[in-house]
Amino acid sequence: MVMNTKERILEEDIESFLCSPEGGYLKSTDKQSLLYIDGENWQLVDGGYAALPGRGVDIATLASFIQASQPKSWERFERTCNSDPALKFAKVFQDNVDTHGIVHILKHGFKHRGIPFKVAYFKPESGLNETACERYAMNACRCIRQFHFAASGNQTVDMVLDVNGIPVVGIELKDQFTGQDVDDAIYQWSHHRDPRETCLKFNSRMVAFFAVDLDSAYMTTKLEGESTRFLPFNQGSAGAGNDGGAGNPPNPDGYPVSHLWEVALQKDSLLDIIHKFLHLEVKDETEKDQLGREVKRKKKRIIFPRYHQLDAVRRIVADVRANGTGKNYLIQHSAGSGKSNSIAWTAYRLASLFVDDKPLFDSVVVVTDRRVLDSQLQDTISGFDHAIGSVVTIGKNKTSADLRDALNDGARLVVSTLQKFPVIYDQVENEGKRFAVIVDEAHSSQTGTSALKLKTALSDKRDALEEYAEIEAEAEESASDWEDELAEELASHGRHQNLTFCAFTATPKEQTLEIFGEELPDGSFRPFHIYSMRQAIEEGFIMDPLAYYVSYSEALELAKTVPENPDVPSSPTLKLLRRYKELHPYALGQKAEIIVETFRTVTRTKIKGKGKMMVVTASRLAAVRYYHEVKRYMQKKGYDDMEILVAFSGSIVDPDDPEEREYTEPSLNVGHDGSRVAESQTKQEFHDYGDVLIVAEKYQTGFDEPLLHTLVIDKKLKDVKAVQTICRVNRIHPDKEDTYVLDFVNDPEVIRKAFSRFYTETSLSEQINTDLLYRVQKEIRGYGLYDESDIEKAAEIVFTDGKSEKDVQGQLASTLKPALVRYGELDQEGQYQVRRKVRSFCRWYSYITQIVRMFDRDLHKEYVYLSYLRHLLKVEKIVVEGIDDKVEMRFYKLKKEFEGSLALEEGGGVLKPSKGGTDVTLDKKKDPLQTLIDRFNEAWAGDFTDGDRVVITDLWQRISEMPEVGETIRRDGSQVFEKSLLPKVFDETARQAYVENTEAFTTLFEDAEKYRAMMKTIGKLLVEKFR
Repeated sequence: MVMNTKERILEEDIESFLCSPEGGYLKSTDKQSLLYIDGENWQLVDGGYAALPGRGVDIATLASFIQASQPKSWERFERTCNSDPALKFAKVFQDNVDTHGIVHILKHGFKHRGIPFKVAYFKPESGLNETACERYAMNACRCIRQFHFAASGNQTVDMVLDVNGIPVVGIELKDQFTGQDVDDAIYQWSHHRDPRETCLKFNSRMVAFFAVDLDSAYMTTKLEGESTRFLPFNQGSAGAGNDGGAGNPPNPDGYPVSHLWEVALQKDSLLDIIHKFLHLEVKDETEKDQLGREVKRKKKRIIFPRYHQLDAVRRIVADVRANGTGKNYLIQHSAGSGKSNSIAWTAYRLASLFVDDKPLFDSVVVVTDRRVLDSQLQDTISGFDHAIGSVVTIGKNKTSADLRDALNDGARLVVSTLQKFPVIYDQVENEGKRFAVIVDEAHSSQTGTSALKLKTALSDKRDALEEYAEIEAEAEESASDWEDELAEELASHGRHQNLTFCAFTATPKEQTLEIFGEELPDGSFRPFHIYSMRQAIEEGFIMDPLAYYVSYSEALELAKTVPENPDVPSSPTLKLLRRYKELHPYALGQKAEIIVETFRTVTRTKIKGKGKMMVVTASRLAAVRYYHEVKRYMQKKGYDDMEILVAFSGSIVDPDDPEEREYTEPSLNVGHDGSRVAESQTKQEFHDYGDVLIVAEKYQTGFDEPLLHTLVIDKKLKDVKAVQTICRVNRIHPDKEDTYVLDFVNDPEVIRKAFSRFYTETSLSEQINTDLLYRVQKEIRGYGLYDESDIEKAAEIVFTDGKSEKDVQGQLASTLKPALVRYGELDQEGQYQVRRKVRSFCRWYSYITQIVRMFDRDLHKEYVYLSYLRHLLKVEKIVVEGIDDKVEMRFYKLKKEFEGSLALEEGGGVLKPSKGGTDVTLDKKKDPLQTLIDRFNEAWAGDFTDGDRVVITDLWQRISEMPEVGETIRRDGSQVFEKSLLPKVFDETARQAYVENTEAFTTLFEDAEKYRAMMKTIGKLLVEKFR
């Protein structure tokens, strides 16, 4: 009895708030209806849902709302009825729900015989429409406890929120003081609630089902029995938008979970969610039926915002409403946060935002820095159900001119790539217009010239020009006409009052934080809103990609095969030696074996047999060779049940291929039906049928494949690239329990540090020192390449109107020639430093002028001059001969070094601003080839003992000198050699060596595994040598 009382207290507390003036709901039972009287007054009468048991509608309340808010429509409807209009309306309502779904009916209403009906009215953006405001006040929203949802029996839902007689939200409550918690509420929804009931059926009545206890809230939009998946609807341990983990912070004034009813489900908030957030997502998916045939089905799900999404969008809108345009907002939302939906909601909210009964923005522009418009983002924004006018997407079939026309024509919402702006930056009509720019995946591209052209296109520069005029007032009389255009360009720098930026990213860099982040009183920069990787992992929205991490080390030795020992450029030759190692058939063959066997023993057993693997390689050539080695190993083992696909752009020719065949992604990929797979279909083929996908600079970002379980890495990774690549495996799937990362080349500690930057909040400790520009400018001037007159000539050419691009290029080439002549007179080290410093100056100037408006016209002229000069500074190429024919691999060994979890800790994300270019000298050093080989071998020595080296080197030399070995390999191939001649000659040679040096070779015969490994290694190297 005491326990029941405690559980009832939780219900009463929630009901008490919801039914208060602040909560906005009316108190009722499921046996009562509301009849409209006037204003916001309703009368309670008997009836309610009990009048039509199991039908999921309080028809008396709904009919009363229609009569009061749409009297003419109701009168027309009544004239069509020969019987009880209310009962007939209940049938008409249900027929339309069956046809369109409750989401559509709630948001748009329906028509019957040409008569329009609305079942709810939403708050208008502008207060100009008094009728709309009056109708919004007529909504009858109720909080009903112990709601009977079935036609018979006494089953009830603890609490239901309805809108005008339609149940929209169900809540099951548990109280830890009774010995039950949120898991019991989830179990109750999943096991004791029949999803075929009208009230519980998908897209029929309730659009959200909550499981709640004293601490936590979970939610789903679809009951599917035991398969129902509930997701957290919590703030995070530090509160919404702050850096924290799963859960909710303590609430000194009440329940930790009170945000659910005090914020999200408060009456105006819930109606706002239904109007502006609730969305029915429809996707085409290919599945196999019971006979194995492909069947295309439409997969539907109701999108109800997660709490961090709701909070982020509302906070942005509230801040813009309060502070107007001109601010920047950085949203650090982890992978798995539903970023595409958050961007779409933000875009629509800003596009429909009114301040003082006027639209705040003329256009909202969603920008991605990928060269091809992100299809997921495009589909999400285009698919959202809003009435703001047309959405213009500037996809691959449209040009920059289409973007210009959309902006000039006042399109409310435009979606484009960043790369389309440089072409039209001076053709957009921007005076007096205000734009909101939403940036998807804001990274360092936002500091480059394309981003600057975007700002130039959209910024209203009148205020900046007035400010510039004041600064330059003394020099106005002597200014040339062309300097007006210079002033225009200067005025595009810094932040502009008519531009509002919202940048979304999971991995903000230093520049991203300074351009878009909030500057705090201590001079540091932080994101406006945070949903961290830590919180996403703890809440189960993504997997922990480092939970099971395996790293290997390579040990090998190279030997010179030519008698000469030429001096060669050190740095480039060491790179060639590394490349030789990475692409060596034996090394790839060893890795291919691990890859295939890992897939068969680990990956294939995961996600109920649907697990997939991706192999990340260092180059297109590596991808092609990996493909062939994997296929070769499968053929050797008789495996014919794996589909291997590749993904890389363009074409590549293997220099070791005597036929010089050109390889492309479509030429290598053979699908499940034996036909070639078009490049545009690789993703779908991999999702539906593929097992292993071998990639090179493709699908390492923006590739969401929930069935991807195992990631194999054979490429050096660091910082953001490491995080983005490894996070390909973190997408969740109902049957996915873990992930597996197998790394051949990276140090686990380097990977852990890369992730620690973005595991929690990422911040910037201080602002960049803009005066670094003047330091670099002085250093460049020190080389005496040009003077003020050269800069003035170039500026006049660039900023004078009426010249064709051809004329400008020709005149600039002449103006820059003296500097190029002086550059050519510098020694190699001087030329190298000039190139570095000019490149550094141009990059930092582009970045800094995104943040601040410097109004230094002399510096800007020099930037313009150097930005053209940099393209003409020639690099004296270092001649590097190939080394493949001068070295050979003596032995190679892979060893598992680490296996386990890479644990991440909080507080690793404080970044320091760049200090500008550091002094680096040109590496012109030359070393004898043998010296470089020795240095390389020292780096890759691994844990081979000196004794192992003696044994393997001795056996290699003896066997490789046998004439029959080379003849057999060339005549009969590798398989015959490895199975017949190799065991024989290896055994005879090893025994002879043992007789001659018993001490050195004893361990070979004591360790059978070592014996087989050495024989196999030498055999592979012999095949490589003589093939």
